[in-house]
Amino acid sequence: MIPNEAAPPLAFALSLATVAVLVRIGARFALDHPSERSLHTTPIPRTGGLGIMLGVAAAWGVTGAPVPVPVWLGLLLVLAVSLLDDVRGMPVTARLGAHLAAAVMVVWSAAPQLGPAGAVFVVLSIGWMTNLYNFMDGSDGLAGGMAAAGFGAYGIAAWLGGAPDVAMLNFCVAASAAAFLLFNFHPARIFMGDVGSIPLGFLAASLGLQGWTRELWAWWFPFLVFSPFAVDATVTLGRRLLRRERVWQAHKEHYYQRLVQMGLGHRGTALAEYALMAAVAASGLWGLGQGAAAQWLLLAGWGIALALLMLAVDRRWRQYRAATETAP
Repeated sequence: MIPNEAAPPLAFALSLATVAVLVRIGARFALDHPSERSLHTTPIPRTGGLGIMLGVAAAWGVTGAPVPVPVWLGLLLVLAVSLLDDVRGMPVTARLGAHLAAAVMVVWSAAPQLGPAGAVFVVLSIGWMTNLYNFMDGSDGLAGGMAAAGFGAYGIAAWLGGAPDVAMLNFCVAASAAAFLLFNFHPARIFMGDVGSIPLGFLAASLGLQGWTRELWAWWFPFLVFSPFAVDATVTLGRRLLRRERVWQAHKEHYYQRLVQMGLGHRGTALAEYALMAAVAASGLWGLGQGAAAQWLLLAGWGIALALLMLAVDRRWRQYRAATETAP
């Protein structure tokens, strides 16, 4: 075993080395070919998630990180299914079934005090977070940067809560994502693929639940930390459901996708989202030390702020579409 403090640098180094190799050989077995719903224009390897997960798993393993067995098992399940989907393709029902099975493993062991209704809600929440992370992985540098920020916030909260072991566990994920980001920031040389985005979404929900059950943070903290991702994906899905569209099909209707298309570009969109995520995370860390009234005001404030931001993007999008449709 190595000291816990050495785990994040190890995760970063292993992820960096693995992704560097995958950039060179990725084109041989898994390419993301551009389509009318893509934001990239040339084929890009989509195996970078393997590097992220190798860095995380190896660092956790050699430090004896406090990862519950169900989280390990669930992670391996979603990782295997996602890799098969990247390489060969899998039916939607099979993928969703695996995601929910992994969520049930975690909830069954981590939160027996929830009761039937609470357990169902948390299982569905983990399943949704697992998938929405995949939905939001569609612009260079976005998902990797959000993982570095989100799991970094988890780590800081755990450290402040007197659980350095849990802190190092989360810092490992953040470090691995940061290493991947060196190859994924625009212009991306590799994508994380389902093998990266699906497990990261699963871990965001599962480690968020672990922190709550260990009383390191309040129930709302994981929701707030990842709210820039969750709100975009949830609102977009809701709109597509109301229009009776196939929500599992690829599209370019997410708010971050609209920002890219309207001229902000991959770099500008990623940097804007990083700033938003950093602000949300910092306010969440502050809120953990406040009373209930301040926490509810914090949540309400961010709810209003995110709604106003989306309304502003909607308005600008309508203007953009009108201008492009009338252009000669």
